Amino acid sequence: MSAPGPRRSRPAVIGLGPRAVVALLLVGAVGVAAFGWPFLAPPTSRVAAHAQDAPWLFAGLLVLLVAVVAATISESGLGPKAVAMLGVLAATGAALRPIGAGTAGIEPMFFLMVLSGRVLGPGFGFTLGSLTMFASALLTGGVGPWMPFQMLAMGWFTMGAGLLPGPERIRGTAERLLLAGYGSVAAFAYGTLMNLAGWPFMSGLASGIGFDAEAGVAANLARFTAYCLATSLGWDLGRAVVTVVLTLTAGPAVLRALRRATRRAAFETGVTFEGHGASREGHPEAVER
Repeated sequence: MSAPGPRRSRPAVIGLGPRAVVALLLVGAVGVAAFGWPFLAPPTSRVAAHAQDAPWLFAGLLVLLVAVVAATISESGLGPKAVAMLGVLAATGAALRPIGAGTAGIEPMFFLMVLSGRVLGPGFGFTLGSLTMFASALLTGGVGPWMPFQMLAMGWFTMGAGLLPGPERIRGTAERLLLAGYGSVAAFAYGTLMNLAGWPFMSGLASGIGFDAEAGVAANLARFTAYCLATSLGWDLGRAVVTVVLTLTAGPAVLRALRRATRRAAFETGVTFEGHGASREGHPEAVER
């Protein structure tokens, strides 16, 4: 009897092939420019001179790039079973987002994105995060120039969970603590990125903390820090706390459910038909490979 092969603890639902990696790097570079242009563009540049228009231009570019990345990742092996899983998780995340709307930091969808990215990998995570934010924007009527920034930031958020050390190395309490720590830091990072996306619009409304196209990097960095402290620190803190609490309490059950679903779905198992195995009715038998 031959010895059993190594057990995989994280099935590769959507593989990251060379083209997908290149596409992710491209959208990542453009995303950094889209979020950080107030600190990257010198005061004399044409971009700084059109501070009110730049977010719209980057939003249009980002939505195209995110679509390209999603299509590229899908070509890497997004089968019908993975599509079904993607649809269920995206719908669940979109339904969770309105819970606590208007109440600082009560956003349980972030906890689901962390665990989903952990179990299903970075490729699935980026696609899931972007699609969930798109669906939730349609559900809540939150469609605007900020939506592509939200899609990209949530894609990064969920993908990052899939890039953490594998579950074959960290399991149990250590894994929950790792995910809780990541969720806490990533919750603040997400809030900071979204502040960057909307901050240039504040240039004419808040003279002390808004973006100043004529100021240098140091001055604008101080303004942006003050803007974050004054407008979103409480919300980001609440988001981080909710994510940590849900990860530590409900995390074990959700992780087990996600891992059980991926094992039963057998995403990596294809179905072929062998003509020599025809049944009595004359139909070939389906054989799983």
